[in-house]
Amino acid sequence: MMLPQNRFKKALREGRQQIGLWNSLPGPLVAEMLATCGFDWVVIDTEHAVTDIPDTLAMMQAMAPYRTHAVVRPAANDPVLIKRVLDLGAQTLILPYIQNADEARAAVAAIRYAPRGIRGMAGMTRATLFGQVAGYATRAEEELCLILQVETAEALDRIPDIAAVDGVDGLFIGPADLAASMGHPGNSTHPEVVDAIERGIRAIRAAGKPAGILTLDPDFARRCMDWGTTFTAVGMDIALLAQAARGLSQRFRPE
Repeated sequence: MMLPQNRFKKALREGRQQIGLWNSLPGPLVAEMLATCGFDWVVIDTEHAVTDIPDTLAMMQAMAPYRTHAVVRPAANDPVLIKRVLDLGAQTLILPYIQNADEARAAVAAIRYAPRGIRGMAGMTRATLFGQVAGYATRAEEELCLILQVETAEALDRIPDIAAVDGVDGLFIGPADLAASMGHPGNSTHPEVVDAIERGIRAIRAAGKPAGILTLDPDFARRCMDWGTTFTAVGMDIALLAQAARGLSQRFRPE
């Protein structure tokens, strides 16, 4: 069998805008429902969610029949966590809190087999279609997409160095942690933070890499797209549910 193509990676290389959504609620039913909603990519988040390895597998399986691409965010830039998710068949990873080029190189090494990296060998995995993908060990990285999150003011200053690391496919700005690092916790709309986000997006593009972001504000999402993001997450499942539920309850409250 052939190595499955990573449609998301191909779209980024071609500069086609990819609209995404965050999946924080664990379980295959929500993941499958989100995969039917027309988004180009959906992040299965295991950093700020209770989702773990068994949940991730079931959620990826539920999304598999649909065009939406499953992106997995491990809890940390950890080779063991990365190895487990890759063995499940994840083709695109978004790794949180990358601060410098050394951490970027460690992330790249974690997704590559020796001699180019340190990913542990395993033959009978879902990623290899249970041993049926010819030459998987030598070709896997061709279809793996590595997205690194730059989430602090210090990391934004190091964008050129991080982006220059071979094997990095894109950089993603995390507005909440960026705001906190700049002294504005909980206020990612502060003018200083917004200015830093714009500079960060432009720096990523200047370094020749696709830029991404997550924002729950549709107007700000469009501003980020105008600045140059080509993979833009515009919502989160739990936030959408809470917003809709609160709005419905308010419609029926006495005046």
